[in-house]
Amino acid sequence: MDSAAPREPGATEPPARARPRLVFRTQLAHGSPTGRIEGFTNVRELYAKIAEAFGIAPTEILFCTLNSHKVDMQKLLGGQIGLEDFIFAHVRGETKEVEVTKTEDALGLTITDNGAGYAFIKRIKEGSIINRIEAVCVGDSIEAINDHSIVGCRHYEVAKMLRELPKSQPFTLRLVQPRRAFDMIGQRNRSSKCPVEAKVSSGRETLRLRSGGAATVEEVPNDLEVAAARRVDDLLESYMGIRDPELAAAVVETARSAAGAQAFARGLDAVLGEFAFPDEFIVEVWAAIGEAQDACG
Repeated sequence: MDSAAPREPGATEPPARARPRLVFRTQLAHGSPTGRIEGFTNVRELYAKIAEAFGIAPTEILFCTLNSHKVDMQKLLGGQIGLEDFIFAHVRGETKEVEVTKTEDALGLTITDNGAGYAFIKRIKEGSIINRIEAVCVGDSIEAINDHSIVGCRHYEVAKMLRELPKSQPFTLRLVQPRRAFDMIGQRNRSSKCPVEAKVSSGRETLRLRSGGAATVEEVPNDLEVAAARRVDDLLESYMGIRDPELAAAVVETARSAAGAQAFARGLDAVLGEFAFPDEFIVEVWAAIGEAQDACG
């Protein structure tokens, strides 16, 4: 076998090959030229970059979808962006107020948030109280409850406020709907099920955004992680009235590093203690992750 040629005296090591810059394409969902953004590590910084590209305030952005300009909750941007994904930003449209009388314990709303201060409606249950109010739509941001601003509140805090409202007493919701393109006017989207569009991204890597620390490029989640996170997200909706794929993924990650149910509970308390998960939720989540693992072999 030939030996490597000796290095000349004084020669320097060749520079390490740098990862190419991560540049993402973006548009305003109601229509705009295409912009390009880079250099963000979390959702707030992402919104700031989009706002800078289009000359608007970051607070104008309600949420983003990937590879679709429609208000499609299946395409909602969470904690991960495929390296070839196209980002559509949905901005503030009209403000509206609706009066609701809580005749049942549950209003039929599932809440999520954009990670930057706005909670909004992700799902409306068929036959529910909210389902009967035509003005309320999936994608509407909840700005105030009874004139009390909830801007800056997390989704679980908003869901708790709505659960604790007394029955038989009317209350007012101030909502902001996303500005819509002409082809979306009249669209209500009762559930999160929408026609599937062609996916732009075909890569096997994603940019994972983190609330603390730098963003990292990672492999896309495997089948087990996807199945387990989906079950955890369903349990979040059942117990807390929220859906949050990023939170569900964090729960799954905590479970996979835990030696048992008690260690999992301690890990959740250490990492996600602000959510104050009830004991029965933790037990069901541990079981659901185990079932997902069994199903995926």
